[in-house]
Amino acid sequence: RAGRAQTVLKALVTDVDGTITDRRRRINTAAIEAIRTLVDSGITVVLASGNTVCFMDGLCKMIGTDGTIIGENGGVYRRTFSGTLNISGDQKVCLAAFEELRDYFAEKGIELELFGAQYRFADVAFARNIDADEARAIIRDRHLPVRVLDTGFAIHLQVLGVNKGTALRELAGELGIHPDEMMAIGDSENDIEMLRAAGVGVAVRNAPALTQSAADWVSQGMYGEGFVEAVKKYYPDLFSR
Repeated sequence: RAGRAQTVLKALVTDVDGTITDRRRRINTAAIEAIRTLVDSGITVVLASGNTVCFMDGLCKMIGTDGTIIGENGGVYRRTFSGTLNISGDQKVCLAAFEELRDYFAEKGIELELFGAQYRFADVAFARNIDADEARAIIRDRHLPVRVLDTGFAIHLQVLGVNKGTALRELAGELGIHPDEMMAIGDSENDIEMLRAAGVGVAVRNAPALTQSAADWVSQGMYGEGFVEAVKKYYPDLFSR
């Protein structure tokens, strides 16, 4: 997409798996150092993921952010560890859709098992042991009000109209900044709306073509290396000292 006029970037929103990790899901240590440089310079860093809040809390603590998160693919978001958890999604609707998918695939001899439903507030997630496009066809044919997301690590069901982009906009309001003052970095289809919502959207090189097309810029490096490359490009003053 065409890039927007450059504004001062006051916050960075980044996906986790595939963006600040390597292909084996190990966190890139240079990415952690880059995040800490941003945080220490007064830039708000938001971790945005399909993961649960409890997972995100531990990750924020270990990396060194203030606990501002977007979780469950935009279904939940929160400003700082002590802030109120906002729930945008509707897990009951997602669970009902999951039951229909489970019954359908059970007839084909495939068992679907939820991932940590008791730790989720807004969406559902399960193993990638089915074809996501087939699941989308079932959802579409039965007119179920959910979206099927394949993050490359799990398959998620999220209610329509809720995504990382909607959460980014809501979170920007809580932070007292405009979405154009935020940078977003991601690698997957569940990052597309987030990249489009931010003032600057970056896709790391390992992202699929559709995600790359939603970005203002695509890194040369893959995974965490691409993340570091992007941060240094858009926050040059912080990394030239």
